[in-house]
Amino acid sequence: ILEEAGALGVITSYWSRGFGANKIFSAYTKTVPTIDLSLEDYGLLFRLAENGKKPKIHLNAQSKETGVQPTFNTFGEIRGTEKPEEYVMLSAHFDSWDGATGATDNGTGVITMMEVMRILKKVYPNPKRTILVGLWGSEEQGLNGSRAFVEDHPETLDKIQVLFNQDNGTGRIAQLSGQGFVDSYEYLGRWMAEVPRPITREIETNFPGNPGGGGSDYASFVAAGVPAFSLSSLSWSYYNYTWHTNLDTYDKIVFEEVKNNAIMTAILVYMACEEPELVSRKRRVPMNQRGGQPAFWPVPRSPNRKGMIDN
Repeated sequence: ILEEAGALGVITSYWSRGFGANKIFSAYTKTVPTIDLSLEDYGLLFRLAENGKKPKIHLNAQSKETGVQPTFNTFGEIRGTEKPEEYVMLSAHFDSWDGATGATDNGTGVITMMEVMRILKKVYPNPKRTILVGLWGSEEQGLNGSRAFVEDHPETLDKIQVLFNQDNGTGRIAQLSGQGFVDSYEYLGRWMAEVPRPITREIETNFPGNPGGGGSDYASFVAAGVPAFSLSSLSWSYYNYTWHTNLDTYDKIVFEEVKNNAIMTAILVYMACEEPELVSRKRRVPMNQRGGQPAFWPVPRSPNRKGMIDN
């Protein structure tokens, strides 16, 4: 609206309810610049303008139009020996929002999964099933990388034992849901029992839980009926201080917690690989809490393959 009214630029501020933290999202303008100011500076400008002081600010904002750019997925593999055409998958998105460098969203998820692969390659070099890691592109624009994989590789989906996804900051894994898979407690419970108690004792579980319809890449696989689970770590004031903010930088990573996440995930992957058969995919349709009627299992959605441009 401001652009249509003739504004030469837009100054905004989206406070993240943390000291010095601002959310950084897409601009709503097409040809004029949008500048995000810190809460403190924005408040000062507002008060000056409100009192008729006509403040002036000097900005040096530079950018260039590069057109539509390709994104990509990155994969790693430890080939299975007994059942090489069955898979245990690790998952994390490779892209990040541009307010900072994306250390906890999702650098920590990526390094956790890569560390899991390093550990398993060293101590479990000949797994029963193939271990895949998928680092997805364009997650922030709508899970496009993982949705593209699901859409392009239907022949693989029935052979995925389970998928573990990490995309929630730098703290220890704190939540685990069964995502609506009725028998998830049976196998996840057995596998979790092999993880050292100091790592698992504070994890909240919800079985069978409800299927996740979005939020991160595991949802792309859940919609296709694949047992896919989010290893959620939501401590250290993630949503206030680093999620999509200007403060999501390397110094916020708590490596001791990330190490614990890698240990737990590596054990879960080992147990999933050694499971005699593919786990149950029996699903529970969730109940609509408002009307009391059965809800629907999420359906796979096609990725945006054309970029965020006008059609």
